[in-house]
Amino acid sequence: MSGIAPVGDTGLASSGVDPDQIPPEERAEDEKPRASPLVAALITIRDGSALTTVLAVVIALVVGAVLIAATNPGVQTAAGYFFARPTDMLAAIASSVGGAYLALFQGGVYDFSQTDPLVALQSFGHAIGFATPLIAAGLGIAVAFRSGVFNIGGQGQVLMGAAFAGYVGFTWNGPPIITLLVAILFGLLGGGLLAGLVGVLKARTGANEVIVTIMLNYVVYYLLDFALQTPLLQDPKSVNPISPPEHANAILFNVLPAAYHVNVGFLLAVVATVACSWLLSRSSIGFKMRAVGENPRAARVAGIEVDRVFTAAMVISGVLVGFAGVTQVLGTTTSGFTSGVDAGIGFNAITVALLGRSRPWGVFWAGLLFGVFQAGGYTMQAAQNVDINAVQVVQSVIVLFIAAPPLVRTIFRLPQPKGVAA
Repeated sequence: MSGIAPVGDTGLASSGVDPDQIPPEERAEDEKPRASPLVAALITIRDGSALTTVLAVVIALVVGAVLIAATNPGVQTAAGYFFARPTDMLAAIASSVGGAYLALFQGGVYDFSQTDPLVALQSFGHAIGFATPLIAAGLGIAVAFRSGVFNIGGQGQVLMGAAFAGYVGFTWNGPPIITLLVAILFGLLGGGLLAGLVGVLKARTGANEVIVTIMLNYVVYYLLDFALQTPLLQDPKSVNPISPPEHANAILFNVLPAAYHVNVGFLLAVVATVACSWLLSRSSIGFKMRAVGENPRAARVAGIEVDRVFTAAMVISGVLVGFAGVTQVLGTTTSGFTSGVDAGIGFNAITVALLGRSRPWGVFWAGLLFGVFQAGGYTMQAAQNVDINAVQVVQSVIVLFIAAPPLVRTIFRLPQPKGVAA
């Protein structure tokens, strides 16, 4: 992507800063290993190549095929007399794997069993519905990653965004557009406040943002669970910990017929992707964020206020992740939300950001891919009786191989990149 400094180049040379002017003690400090194993792994994933990503997806699909075949009753039966009739087992494997992935495609991309093309495209509409919060949250995680801050608190920020937006949505029934805008803004505020707190703690006290964000996930989850059992958030008509339904004026309206499950939240996610791309590649704050993400000490020597960049990056990250919570309560769970409204989005967003290499448009396409997996997974389970956990395994294996570029290069016999030790 144009405008993005390559790995190892903070852009300081182009800003007129001579690296030789950096004090020896600063350069010596930079050469010391400072990152924890988790942070080092995340940096490795972030800085990998696009080819590794594509090949990781291919390997994951192969692993998924093995898992589907191994758990298929027909394959297990044919394996019992494999040496008598080996072709029966091969046919069973082809049938189980082919049928499963065909159902995945039909449920998440295009259902060619339908004669009407518009009806067939409803499958992709479902995938877009699942992908929308993943794209929003993934963008937030990616912005933090590019700034050298590792936001692992997506779950808590999604819940905060959902709680703030949902509260406005069921307590205030104002004018149609105004109510929706206010609810969205409150949701963004909720996510931004929680993430901003982490940014301030890191900037002022040097707190480890990985630990703080993970712990805040639990704090927010149990606080929300408690609030849903009090008059503050609980539906007075229910004995269960669930909120009242959202007012109609606060619901994200559909941009396509209801059968497609595509609301205005997806358009806002596209706008957010464009905005993040411009922010990171064209704006001055984006340059500072990338510089800090590559080498905070060199950035500090160049005059960049690193602490402010850390805080700003976390606030922006939280706002975007909070928007994922907004799309959940105002677009998916409009009849009332529970403490499970996150639905795993907070942690899946980390996977989406890593798969997208923390590049906005990479995150966008990774979110769509995972939306297809999620929508098609339910069809695969219903049509082929394949456990939906198989899809989760595929997603996990994708990240596993993205985190191990040398293993991918070994499997596909790819040449060693220049400058990388064998």
